[in-house]
Amino acid sequence: MEDSVDRIIAQWAQVRPDLDVSPMGIIGRLSKLTRIFERAMQDVFIQHGLQPGEFDLLATLRRSGTGTPGLTAGELAESAMVTSGAITNRLDRLVAKALVTRQADPLSRRTIRVALTELGHNVVDQALVDHIANEDQLLSSLNADQTERLEAMLRDLLSTQEARS
Repeated sequence: MEDSVDRIIAQWAQVRPDLDVSPMGIIGRLSKLTRIFERAMQDVFIQHGLQPGEFDLLATLRRSGTGTPGLTAGELAESAMVTSGAITNRLDRLVAKALVTRQADPLSRRTIRVALTELGHNVVDQALVDHIANEDQLLSSLNADQTERLEAMLRDLLSTQEARS
């Protein structure tokens, strides 16, 4: 089955037969799939009144299980790999939606901890169920063996790139 990237590769083969453009096939497909998947995931988040970055923060808080009352903004920024300014903007929106609270840490008054509210806990749990179902549907054209192999290859590729940076 041919896809849009195959047509691009074929065009390059016509005008630059001296080049091996096969890496473009992999990177191009990853790039196109990322855009398609991000749009599909955003649709699910919107159904729950969230932006993707907001879901990421809520999910980080939900899975943290640290035993402490929430996480610091710095811990959230590290987990989400975004700037503290981006975290602040997201947190402002989540506080306004009553999905998280900001409270002084009882052990260090200068440290602010962010925690899920009961509403935030419920919203992220509901969004998570739909998010997983959506991701499962996005991968439904692959059988279990293909999914496992793809995950292993992507893990290898990502761990190599992470080690380089």
